Amino acid sequence: MGASNEFQQFENLDEEQLPIAKQRLHNWTHFAGIYAAEHVAATEFVIGATFVALGATTKDILLGLLIGNILAVLSWTLITSPIAVETRLSLYTYLNKIAGDTMTKLYNWANVIIFTVISAAMITVSATAVRFAFNIPPQLNWYPTNSWFVLIVLIVGSVVVSIAIYGFKAVSEFAGICAPWLFVMFTCGAFVMLPALSLEVLDKTIPSSWNDFIALGNQSIWTGVNSDGQPGIGLTEVIGFAWAANTITHFGLIDMALLRFAKKKSYGLATSTGMMFGHYVAWISAGIMGAGAAVIIGKTIVELDPGDVAFYALGWSGFVIVIVAGWTTAVANLYRAGLAAQAIFKNHSRKKTTIIVGLITMIVACFPFVFSQILPLLTYAGLLVVPVGAIVFAEHQIFPKIGYTRYWLHYRQLTFSTPAIAAWALGLVFGFGLNALNVMSFFYLFIPTWIFTIIIYTLIAGRYGAKNKYPEAEEKERLRNINISKFQEQKAEGQHIHVKDTTLFTKILRTISLFVLLITVILACNVLFGSSDENMYIQNRELFYQYAFICTLLYFVTAYWALKRGKIKNI
Repeated sequence: MGASNEFQQFENLDEEQLPIAKQRLHNWTHFAGIYAAEHVAATEFVIGATFVALGATTKDILLGLLIGNILAVLSWTLITSPIAVETRLSLYTYLNKIAGDTMTKLYNWANVIIFTVISAAMITVSATAVRFAFNIPPQLNWYPTNSWFVLIVLIVGSVVVSIAIYGFKAVSEFAGICAPWLFVMFTCGAFVMLPALSLEVLDKTIPSSWNDFIALGNQSIWTGVNSDGQPGIGLTEVIGFAWAANTITHFGLIDMALLRFAKKKSYGLATSTGMMFGHYVAWISAGIMGAGAAVIIGKTIVELDPGDVAFYALGWSGFVIVIVAGWTTAVANLYRAGLAAQAIFKNHSRKKTTIIVGLITMIVACFPFVFSQILPLLTYAGLLVVPVGAIVFAEHQIFPKIGYTRYWLHYRQLTFSTPAIAAWALGLVFGFGLNALNVMSFFYLFIPTWIFTIIIYTLIAGRYGAKNKYPEAEEKERLRNINISKFQEQKAEGQHIHVKDTTLFTKILRTISLFVLLITVILACNVLFGSSDENMYIQNRELFYQYAFICTLLYFVTAYWALKRGKIKNI
């Protein structure tokens, strides 16, 4: 059936500029998978070492990371998810509606740059693992010094771009395959390295009590002394670090792009797979793996790169984990960068903009400096975008409660928002001013900056028209949304319905994929609990290296095969 005249205006728009259609919504499992995979990344190896270098204590790590990551989950659930589900729009499209073209373009350009560099850094670290496997020299300069390294970057990057251009479904499917394996391998890596540390510190292969474990951590991993030999960070800093690590996506509302596909607002809780299992378990495991690898190699943990740590913790599977962990994060961030670019270049599809951004990302990834500077980038990027998240939160959640009109700029048919640009600018001055004055921990600056920007935007917007009522424009908007729903329902007619593949062979493939993960865990437990002395530990560790890699290959073959069979069944 062809589109009617009233729907013609929607035919000419890219689907990313419209609210997500009902038939494209996903269950919580999709988000559990995508957040699990994205937040168990190659950077976890770096952050694990960072906590060691900052001098946190073991108790502060165990409690502080728990509290901080719970606060992060609540931020997604209470701030990001409600706006995403109510509007079904990405932040980029929503911002254009309330702040006009000028600010939206500035903001989207900032996001294209931020997410391009994050994706490039993840591709670089994945390539570093491949470099380690093929004995290519370390890339210590800001520019590449080996043509083979550049070739590896381009190959690794092409995989990331290929997945990202197919959109949210491809991203979630890729994440769904990788997430269970990533969980298992990070946990197993800690199991395999803990005896090495215990032998070094306690002169036995396993701590015999909780107090033993705390003593082991305090003496060999999280010592409470930083890399300069000074007392390290405390509990509040650890909490702030964990909470602030993803301000760009929750307080900054970037993850509206993902959560707009959620059937319910409560699916924001699915981020807990990334925070509690990903960040909490992965950061602790990375610290244990790094300290264990440092003992084996005879270096300090801060001198090791992810390839070193992963290899000594997991053998050849370690190379795979660094590559896959880099891919999963790079794919999600490249998808966001493509969305931001598409919001700037509205006449081009998201696929086209993602390809272009992807090619630029691959070029940037050839320069190793992007990875070495990733942590400062993430920290400042969060403070940069939090004021914009505050503006959207004020417009969507606060304005209706105080009698202001949501979308007032859109109703006035303006393309330039003085309140939004002024509030963003003042928010940046306020946030970075607090940082310059050093009045509080940098990790918590996003909170007063967010509150300050909400107040400023609300006050200024009230003077520019937000207090007024626009009944005719509001009715026109209501009818437009109804027509969008009808248009999307019409387009959905005749599309095939997904039927779950329940054939015996597919069930066998899925069972094998889970079984090999179980075998991997059993092998790691054998290293941790079945090593009575150092010689037995080394034998069990070598056994794990060998068979865990075979299990890794079997897992990805069977999991991907099962996924492909499901797709064939539903064509």
